[in-house]
Amino acid sequence: MRGMSGAGRVEGKVAIVTGAASGIGRGCARRLAAEGARIVIADKDERGGVAIADELGAPHVFRQLDVTDEAGWRRIVEETVRVFGRLDVLVNSAGVAVWGDIEQTTLAQWRFCNAVNSEGTFLGCKAAIAAMKTTGGGSIINLSSVAGLIGVPDGPAYAASKGAVRMLTKSVALHAAQRGYNIRCNSVHPSFIDTPMVEAVVSGAKDPAKMRTFVEKTSPLGRLGEVDDVAHLVVYLASDESKFITGTELPVDGGLTAR
Repeated sequence: MRGMSGAGRVEGKVAIVTGAASGIGRGCARRLAAEGARIVIADKDERGGVAIADELGAPHVFRQLDVTDEAGWRRIVEETVRVFGRLDVLVNSAGVAVWGDIEQTTLAQWRFCNAVNSEGTFLGCKAAIAAMKTTGGGSIINLSSVAGLIGVPDGPAYAASKGAVRMLTKSVALHAAQRGYNIRCNSVHPSFIDTPMVEAVVSGAKDPAKMRTFVEKTSPLGRLGEVDDVAHLVVYLASDESKFITGTELPVDGGLTAR
């Protein structure tokens, strides 16, 4: 993918993508780069992050980031503006999953899940707005989940954290709009996507084949989603094509939430 030319939908834009060392984040980084954006690949996983940065080549760079670290967020945003001159897009894709019902989930698990998914997204929005409002505006895209729209009996910590992302997104969108910042903020809500996180759920089940069939059938379309199903939507939200869309949630779920 090194040296590829962008198709131009986000040509010249500068984007930070968290969780970009694997899964949906990596897919979003690849697709945004293919469409002409300059990407700051952000992740705790240095090895995976360097690998995708090497794959994409210059001018794309990797910077290590723990999304729960407020000072780390300030550093990566400030460096992005210093090196590239602006920040146009933030994709908050970093996330973790904690499974277990309300009786099984520990307080430590609850706090860990919400620290990464909810607080990490909050810190990202806060840091991005500080830069975007001085460089002409931008688009913040928060990866939530269908678990942020419907209940999950075996994942209250995950569902609560993703529900928080949904309402944070609406609050940020209204704040930015009312102040004339020209910053849009939307949330994306995937269901089961073919990623290492979903593969871990499948392979960790007592009967992996049965579990795979189950997760495929949660979608009326009868299959797992693909990373690019999410990444194409992220490109749209990052581009000027979506300039009148803010404060909304967009499922990528094969019809799951239509039931």
